[in-house]
Amino acid sequence: MRHRLKDVAERAGVSVKTVSNVVNGYQHVRPDTRARVEQAIAELRYRPNLSARNLRKGRTGVIALAGPELDAPSFAELARHVVTAAAELGWTVLIGQTGGGPERERAVAAGIGGHLIDGLILSPPALAAEDLAGLDDGTPMVLLGERVDHGPADQVTIDDVAAAREATAHLIALGRRRVAAIGARPTAEGAGARLRLAGYAAALAEAGIAYDERLVASAPAWRRADGAAAVRHLLTSGVRPDAVVCFDDALALGAVRALHEAGLRVPADVAVAGFGDIEDGRFSTPTLTTVAPDKERLAWLAVDLLADRVNGDRHTPPRDVSAPHRLILRESTAPPAP
Repeated sequence: MRHRLKDVAERAGVSVKTVSNVVNGYQHVRPDTRARVEQAIAELRYRPNLSARNLRKGRTGVIALAGPELDAPSFAELARHVVTAAAELGWTVLIGQTGGGPERERAVAAGIGGHLIDGLILSPPALAAEDLAGLDDGTPMVLLGERVDHGPADQVTIDDVAAAREATAHLIALGRRRVAAIGARPTAEGAGARLRLAGYAAALAEAGIAYDERLVASAPAWRRADGAAAVRHLLTSGVRPDAVVCFDDALALGAVRALHEAGLRVPADVAVAGFGDIEDGRFSTPTLTTVAPDKERLAWLAVDLLADRVNGDRHTPPRDVSAPHRLILRESTAPPAP
């Protein structure tokens, strides 16, 4: 049987209003009274009726999370953390797929649910600030993972330039001089790809290595097949890299497979680094060196920013928040044995 506030009040010997004050975190409740109410809540296993509470506040208790591809490992792992963080606030999360295309991303940003959702967390690899201008339907929105320069909404990312520079510098420190980059976007869309390419170029410049466009391979999507295709393109075009930095772990796993098919050893012949620290990379052969964003921190920051907006902070200028990252060294870049 689902217990009501009245049942808790009777068990604790207090008024329904007092129980409501405790449940809603009202501070001015005597400690002994709060203790009796909390004991009664525990004994009855009382759970607040979030639907009724949200309706009184004009909210649904539902937010949306939208990303390019639901089966992309990096997004799937990030989504899991978002759902966990949102649950702490009593939110249910609807998850949608945009396909990474600008039209669908604009449609989602313009409002996917009217009064059905309280807020939106969007990962928009195909959008720029001008695409988002004028699309606000009043629903609070936070951009997650993919940076939009001078965007109109709060956003949570990592420092893509620094992360790619660190990964590339690690490959160079191993003595690799022909370092390829896989994951550049074939169009101007995708600030994340552009920033990672800038970090790659910065590491080359710092090491006194000339930037060679032949060693930069674009990828229309960041999937395993795209990583494999990019490596095949590099090899058939006559370019022979001795290291590859991939802008996503899925690309890196595809690259490792294509190198194996070409008779090249990883890392003895070609060292490979990825981006994202997906679980597959910890169990691949070889295990994958990768840039590891703090995905849990990214998710919590996004949910916290959205909660601020949902709870009434609608006038603060857009906030740009960064989560930490680290480079995890594994077998795919281990120096060859002497």
